[in-house]
Amino acid sequence: MKIIQTVKIESKIGKSSHSDQQIYGFITDFNNFQTLLPEGKVSGWESSGDRCSFQVDPLGRTGLQIIEKSPYSVVKIASIPEFSRYQFSIWIQLKQVAENDTRIKITVEPHVNKMLLPMLKAPLKLFVNGLIDKMEGYSF
Repeated sequence: MKIIQTVKIESKIGKSSHSDQQIYGFITDFNNFQTLLPEGKVSGWESSGDRCSFQVDPLGRTGLQIIEKSPYSVVKIASIPEFSRYQFSIWIQLKQVAENDTRIKITVEPHVNKMLLPMLKAPLKLFVNGLIDKMEGYSF
């Protein structure tokens, strides 16, 4: 019997000099996402507006789809079961605190066997913080 356990892995809070509307417009279209992913780690990128799939070595092919959007504040993304061996959810939260000052937070919730969780925590934390670093410096 597989015991699936979930844990939320949260990024640091990022800061962008762009508006929540600019960032939201960018992150709600997967055609833009390839530029945010770590170089050299992803291949075979395919995307449409609300779905994408790609190869991540050594994990294999995975797919993502936008499952919920709340304008200018939250985008929820989930793995696509037919593409992804591992299931997970991602939330990207935006909060504009002043003109040209938007805070960004990314949360990943892997749905995996509890034996895998200790091995995934550190790489996923690095991944979400790496995405925040890229988004902080990105010109939306």
